Amino acid sequence: MSRLKHILESGAFAVTAECGPPKGADPGVVLKKAEILRGRVDAVNVTDNQTAIVRMSSLAACSLLKGAGLDPVLQTVVRDRNRIALQSDILGASALGIRNVLCLSGDHPCFGNQPQALGVFDLDSIQLLQVVKAMRDEGRILGGEALSSAPDLFIGAAANPFADPLPFRVVRLGKKIAAGAQFIQTQCIYHLERFVDWLDRARDRGLTEKAFILGGVTPLKSAAMARYMKNKVSGMDVPDDIIRRMEGVPKENQREEGIRICVETIEALKAMPGVSGIHIMAIEWEEAVGEIVERALLLPRPDVPA
Repeated sequence: MSRLKHILESGAFAVTAECGPPKGADPGVVLKKAEILRGRVDAVNVTDNQTAIVRMSSLAACSLLKGAGLDPVLQTVVRDRNRIALQSDILGASALGIRNVLCLSGDHPCFGNQPQALGVFDLDSIQLLQVVKAMRDEGRILGGEALSSAPDLFIGAAANPFADPLPFRVVRLGKKIAAGAQFIQTQCIYHLERFVDWLDRARDRGLTEKAFILGGVTPLKSAAMARYMKNKVSGMDVPDDIIRRMEGVPKENQREEGIRICVETIEALKAMPGVSGIHIMAIEWEEAVGEIVERALLLPRPDVPA
């Protein structure tokens, strides 16, 4: 059973977090993060070689989390695999009891530590959504051949409300939902007014009734991090007033201020019709997740029948 699916369908406000696999083969790194997140979130995304940097595979790390009793979300990107490998991994994930998948494009190899790598991009993220949905609902792979048994997966996608042009971002959201996305996790939110505009447009199209929207949040560790995200991270919208607020406190207090901003954002998201939960991307700062959800009054997490 997907705990995440159960929580969302029950009408509870869902909480997911992110687990970046290690740049090595030690399973203990993943299991340590599992203990930090246990009981504090409903599901844990495992990134798939994020920023095109070589790490332990998402599928392996998800299996470790599943074995530790958590509900993993397999992130799978089209950057590194052709359609054969993608469909194979989907079957393997379901066989291992992984019940959630997030279909993504992936960062281009030029941004990572293997810039000479060839990007595959045999499918795009919307096509991958269609393929996974057909495998699950029709029991068929791309091309129509029947599977001996269908995978059991709750299907998700990402959305960026902050890229331009805004109307196209809503159109693209609609395409992902039509392709099979049942839940959406957004880019991290700092510019609330822009997010509200995007959400209103999505709601007007009826999209918030067709998929569960989880607003992304990332606690800032420092003013320098805020400036970097504004100036160096594509698709990120960090308003100047957020940067000034971080700069306005001593360096030793900036992490606390970043958590405070994050909690305030969550409180705003909780009050928005059409938002079904949050996705906390505490980059290599999993220790902050428990404090954030506690201060946002999101503990204890609801029980789910076995």
